[in-house]
This record gives sequence, structure tokens and C-alpha cells, in this order.
Amino acid sequence: MLSRTISTYIASFSGLSRSAWLISLASLVNRSGTMVLPFLSVYLTTKLGFSMKQAGVAMTLFGVGSFIGSYIGGTLSDRIGYYRVLFWSLCLGGIGFMILGYVKSLQGIYIMIFALSTVGEAFRPATMAALAAHSTPENRTRSYSLMRMSINLGFTIGPAIGGVLAAWKGYQTLFWVDGITCIASAIFFRAFLKPKKVVESEEMKAQIIENQKVTSPYTDKQYLVFLLFTTIGATVFLPLISTLPVYYERVMHMTEWQIGAILAFNGLIVFLTEMPLVFTLERKMKRLHCIAAGVMMYAFGYLVLNIAPQSMAIAVFSMFLLSIGEIFNMPFANSFALSRTTDANRGKYMGLYSMTYSLAHIIGPYFSMKIAENQGFDVLWYVSGALCIITFFGFLAMKKRNPEPAKTSQAVEEELMPVVPLEPTT
Repeated sequence: MLSRTISTYIASFSGLSRSAWLISLASLVNRSGTMVLPFLSVYLTTKLGFSMKQAGVAMTLFGVGSFIGSYIGGTLSDRIGYYRVLFWSLCLGGIGFMILGYVKSLQGIYIMIFALSTVGEAFRPATMAALAAHSTPENRTRSYSLMRMSINLGFTIGPAIGGVLAAWKGYQTLFWVDGITCIASAIFFRAFLKPKKVVESEEMKAQIIENQKVTSPYTDKQYLVFLLFTTIGATVFLPLISTLPVYYERVMHMTEWQIGAILAFNGLIVFLTEMPLVFTLERKMKRLHCIAAGVMMYAFGYLVLNIAPQSMAIAVFSMFLLSIGEIFNMPFANSFALSRTTDANRGKYMGLYSMTYSLAHIIGPYFSMKIAENQGFDVLWYVSGALCIITFFGFLAMKKRNPEPAKTSQAVEEELMPVVPLEPTT
């Protein structure tokens, strides 16, 4: 049993390109320094003295900037290439974080958070386009999971260290560390990852033009329905990094160190289990079933906070459910979105997909903070659970109307075969 588990774990990493590993490593460096965002709402309310509503507005502006940045990043990835978008998004974002630490006025905070998220979110569709360029359809879900694994390892490191630094050296240190790691990631990309060039024949160019006419994401009805339910699910999930820390601090009376530790637990769970779990699930379950199951786990993760007595054990169990839900939901949602793209329109498709999370950043933090302040956290968790259940049935309805073809045994075997790494050409 143990040897089989180890074999499965090792097999889940096989066949991934060197470039996918490099992209994931750079994401690890970047995310390890992500110490500001998990503590931003706490910083605004406890250190700068803003109200929960004002903090909610700040997080909403973060979502507005992310929404715009996703569109810009996706469009620019198709026009000038993902490579340039990745580099400049990280560089400018790093400088922005350093500046944000010195801004104290409410208006200045709003402006800087909006600008930072606009620049920073351009990174997401560019990264997805980069992974798609350096992977195959057979290993694309696992390539994305590898990057998410590195991101969550960084998210394990970042909040844990961030909580200690905030209590020991103050919040100013967090802004500098976040900025430096963004710039370090940009340098890493420039030094080790080269853009993949594709030589196009006249026939390929004609096909690309035809694909652009036929497969616009704005006319893909199934994709638009998928984005609608994804937005609802993300709106419920994202308060994990905005409202939950405030709940821990105000209701459960956790210290900054404890908040950082429980957020780090989320990253640790995803880091340790996502690759082998995705490797197993993609052979046994349909993508939309996995996505729906993940949303239902979100519901359980929030509702347990109301049903069970308040304690650190319940908080940890709730975070565990949210983390497993994330593993079921996000890699397969990304894979479903990528499955509907071509080389010519991938940036637009993934930009629109990223915009769903940005829209969730606009809606989720503001309304979750508002509900928590006016009606209490109990009402918030019940509303979140209800929305998750609605979304669960929405994804199942999509599955019935648009059944995915079952994989043949030969297809499964091909997915398990080692794939020759796709190396970028100079």
C-alpha cells in the first residue's frame, strides 16, 4: 500500500517539461514573499484604524484592478507574448508594494491597491498562456497543478513568516519583502526562461485567422455559463484571504502568528496532496464533477464554523475542507477553460477566465465584510454555504447538458507515458 502510494506520487510528476518546472519555481519565489495580501484587511483595520467597510472598499478596488489587469494581461499575451507580460508585471508590482508601505491616507491606499492589482493580475493569464505553450494537452492539468503546488508552498511560507515579521518587526517589513520577491521572480524569468517561438506556415496562419473568427470566448455559450458559476464559486472562496482573517482576529481572538499559521496550513495541505490527488482524479472523474465537488466542500468548510463550537480545532478542520475543495475545484476549472482554447485565442480565453476571479475580488470582500459588520459572521457563513450549494447544482446541470466523452484505456495509458520535455528555442 505504501509503495503504491509512493509510486503514484512520483508518477504524478512525470512527463512535465523543464519550462513548466521553471515557471513553477519562479512562482514559488514570488508567492513566498506574498505576505501583504493575507494581512491587508487586518493591517487596514487594526494598524491604520479604518473601518471594516473601508477595508472592504479597499479589497473591492483590488478586485476592480484585478478585473482590468486580467483583461489587459490576456490581450497583451496574445499581442506581444506572455514573456514580456510576465516580466513587467512582476517588476512593476514589486516597486508598487514597496511604495504602498509608506502610504497612510485612505485615498492613497485606494489608489495604490487599485494600481497594484491592475499590474499584478496581468501575471495570471500570461502564466497560464506560458504553461499552455510549454505543456501538452495530456499533461496540462498536472502542469497547472505543479504551478499551484509551488504557489501554495509559497503561500505556506509567506503567511507563516509574515505573521512573525508583522508581530516582531512591524508591517512595513512585509511590504519590502513582498516587493523584493516580485522583482527577484522577474529576474529569474529573464535569466532562465526563454519565450517559445513557433514557426508558422501560411496554412497555419490562415487556420489561426479562421479559429479567431469561430472560437471567440464571447460567443462560446457553454464557456460563458461555466464562467458564471465559476464567478459565484470564487466569490464565496476568496473571503478566505480577506474576511476569514478578520473573523479569526475578532471572533476567535487569534493572534497574528496564529492567523498566519492557519493560513499557511491551507498552503501546506494543497502543496502535499494536490499533485497525486489530481493525478488520480483526472483518470476517474469528469472535470465538471470535480469542480462541483470542490464547491460543495467550500459549503461544508464555511457551515461548520456555525454548526460546531468555536475552537482552534474547528478552525483547522474548516480550513482543511476549504483546502480540499480548492484542490477539487481550481485545477480542473483551469483545465476545462484551457480545453476550449486554441493557440490564437488562448490569451483572450484565459484573460476572461481570470476576470471571473477578479470580479469575485470585487464582489466577495466588499459584501462579505458588509454582511459580517451588519448581520454578523454567522449570517455570512450561512449565505456562503447556500451560494455554494446553488453553484454545485449549476455545475452538475452543465455536466448533464454537455457530457464529456469518457477516456479510453489507451488514452489513460498515453497520459501516464513520459512526455519529451518541450524546450524553448532561442
